[in-house]
Amino acid sequence: MKTFEDPDHWDTAAVHYEKTAHPFTARFAEDALAQIDLTPQSRVLDVAAGTGALALAAARTGAQVLATDFSPGMVGRIATAGLPNVEARVMDGQSLDLPDAGFDAVFSIFGVIMFPDWRKGLREMARVTRPGGHGVVATWQSRGAATFLLLGQIRAKLFPDRGGMTMPEAVQALSDPADFARELIAAGYRDPRIESVTHDFELEVAALDQPDTLFGMSPDWTSLDEAEKAEVVAEVRQMAGDGKILPIPSTALIGVGVR
Repeated sequence: MKTFEDPDHWDTAAVHYEKTAHPFTARFAEDALAQIDLTPQSRVLDVAAGTGALALAAARTGAQVLATDFSPGMVGRIATAGLPNVEARVMDGQSLDLPDAGFDAVFSIFGVIMFPDWRKGLREMARVTRPGGHGVVATWQSRGAATFLLLGQIRAKLFPDRGGMTMPEAVQALSDPADFARELIAAGYRDPRIESVTHDFELEVAALDQPDTLFGMSPDWTSLDEAEKAEVVAEVRQMAGDGKILPIPSTALIGVGVR
């Protein structure tokens, strides 16, 4: 089992993820929400919700939101927000325990792309979307984003003979907008449109004092020995120069389909 397919991994990472990744992914979640109109009458499902970047933003529109994730730790973080219009449940996005056509909008922000059977995940999203409703999926481009993207670039420079982290199959399959559109249609959506969105991940140079905390979720980091890790940290510091922030431009594709 790959690490990102293990719920225990995400249970352990939930608090760290909420502090580091959530604020960044929330920017893309807002872009995804901007693709469709929600009202207080809308029923929204967030599949593989993580710590709820999309779910909590959707709740601010007044919509009724169900957030699901296979990690109890992630679901627990969403529940701590205590929003009356957000329900959080542990659920496998490849086999949603939900009736057909029950939601006006179904989102998955960098979630379904992690599934072992991501095509089944997309089909499940379409199954629970009402006719005329929307499915919205966000995926990274082929080499990922933020610290994962940076580490991949630095490893390729410093250790060109060593392979890097294997990206999830769906990230590779959906990196081309035309392929992404075809997969949405195959899943059961129509009239797909794909938008490219880029935001900078702002790496605080001071965080390099604790690099295991900064990079520890990436196999591109954990597979290095101590000397190699020191080389990576030195390279990042050199890239940042005198700045306190190193921006890492990260691009996502947001696909929208109509059921």
